[in-house]
Amino acid sequence: MPAPPPTARRFLNRPWGRSMDLDALARDIKRWGRELGFQQIAITDLDVSEFRTRFDRWLTAGRHGEMKYLARDVAKRFDASRLVSGACRAIVARIDYLPPDTQPLQVLERGELGYVSRYAVGRDYHKVVRARLRKLAERINSGAGPDRLRAFADSAPILEKALAAKAGLGWIGKHTLLLTRDAGSWFFLGEILTDLPLPIDAPPREDHCGRCTACITVCPTDAIVAPRELDARRCISYLTIEHKGPIPVELRALIGNRIFGCDDCQLACPWNRFAQPSVEADFLPRHRLDRTPLLDLFAWSEREFLLRTEGTALRRIDHSQWLRNVAVALGNAPPEPRIIEELWWRRGSVNALVAEHVDWAITRQLACASGAVAKSL
Repeated sequence: MPAPPPTARRFLNRPWGRSMDLDALARDIKRWGRELGFQQIAITDLDVSEFRTRFDRWLTAGRHGEMKYLARDVAKRFDASRLVSGACRAIVARIDYLPPDTQPLQVLERGELGYVSRYAVGRDYHKVVRARLRKLAERINSGAGPDRLRAFADSAPILEKALAAKAGLGWIGKHTLLLTRDAGSWFFLGEILTDLPLPIDAPPREDHCGRCTACITVCPTDAIVAPRELDARRCISYLTIEHKGPIPVELRALIGNRIFGCDDCQLACPWNRFAQPSVEADFLPRHRLDRTPLLDLFAWSEREFLLRTEGTALRRIDHSQWLRNVAVALGNAPPEPRIIEELWWRRGSVNALVAEHVDWAITRQLACASGAVAKSL
């Protein structure tokens, strides 16, 4: 019989290691996770080497844009034991976030309203998911003794979707998001890395996207350049959040009224008809961020921006990026004299980045207004 791996040997050498029922502990972890509000918990090993070639090719093509951090710590992404010494398992959690009654399609059709990606209208998911994972880790430690456990929620160089797919929570769809047949893709992921050699869940390997290309077809900026391959430099989520400089002129009109993120690929995905609205109060919209008029949002001072976005994921951008994004959306809004007036009035008090987008928005509003007049003649 082969010798157990080093992590398992360390576990067996602990005073209580030989008597612990790891199968029972895994069942308890899943039950505790559900009690804490997670919809699903699964366990996997840390080997994600099958994703390495695609990841390296994506980086080499420069499709990560300005997200230079993705090219750092690559070794950690493919060896999570570098994050938690001796780790051999990932406990992967799923929590649904789609807020009820936010009517995303209707808001997108109303160009005078600002569209915020539905993951960001409530409390910052990093805080919610990580806090609950820490509680889960505490429960595990109380039952298993002092172990190396560390919770993550989009907060470290971890290939979350790869681990979740390996654990059997779903498959990576053509839009590059994780999909599951009973909940679509409207959910967050989080992980606990541990040195406990827990039994691994057998992952289903089926890909249920089939011949569907709805997400690729619907993408406003053609950012999904091939199945499961996203060019972040064209992605509206990247442009409105991660990108710090001017938004490329050729993409501005395609952004529409999306001011923070984009959900179009999820809205088009047939599997999301099975998604259930979240029951989490933390994910309910704050300050009517799900349907506020653009002109109201453009009027926010920096102080007001900081006040109304406190505790939300919108803090990933600063006030200048916010005004930049809203200015572009105003340029795409139905022509209205008041929009031009507000843009002109605000232009003298903004920095060069915002002013450039304000000028573009004014020019576009005037052009659209002229076109509308011409069509009415």
